Amino acid sequence: MPGQLRYYEVNRQRPLMVPPSSGNAHTEFLRTGRIARSRPIWAPDERRYLTHDEVAEKTGKKLEAAGETTHKRLNSFHRSIQLPKIIFHRTLDGSPHLGYCHVTAARTFFSQDAMVSWSFYIANFSSEIGGNEVFFARINPKNSRMYFAVAVEGEAGEQAKIDRTWRKNGLLFQTNSPREAMRNVLMLGAPDAAVREIIKRL
Repeated sequence: MPGQLRYYEVNRQRPLMVPPSSGNAHTEFLRTGRIARSRPIWAPDERRYLTHDEVAEKTGKKLEAAGETTHKRLNSFHRSIQLPKIIFHRTLDGSPHLGYCHVTAARTFFSQDAMVSWSFYIANFSSEIGGNEVFFARINPKNSRMYFAVAVEGEAGEQAKIDRTWRKNGLLFQTNSPREAMRNVLMLGAPDAAVREIIKRL
């Protein structure tokens, strides 16, 4: 397909080719007193191209590893904040090296009458978020990490839909800073004002 990205394996160990043994090695030792030691011969570097499914699998493993680490850090901040671990990933159609990972989800009560269910994600690219037709727009793969949380309808998690009654696009926050993302998620997960004051001092 014209214009389709191709991927190949990097840092692949080249196979070692054993040189043929010399038939007169024993005679050479008697003549010179030296043992001939052949240097290894490395085969030429051959690229192994990866299928899109293989690339998507590698991308998914990296994203979910990042999600696991992030979730562990969130839950280690304060014993009163224990967010559920709901980790799954998606890769972008046509670009399996790009994707995002769902990390956690919960509900936050801003007041007695204002409650929001939300989901928190990590992506390995940056973009504009929340459009009606295309959720990720103007994707920039050069920025390696993006963190964002969206309001969702119903139960927060994999099958949830974006709640666009919040800020029209459902976006609660978006940042390229892991520190800022951590603070925002902790604020959403804080059980009371006292814990929020601790988080604000981060």
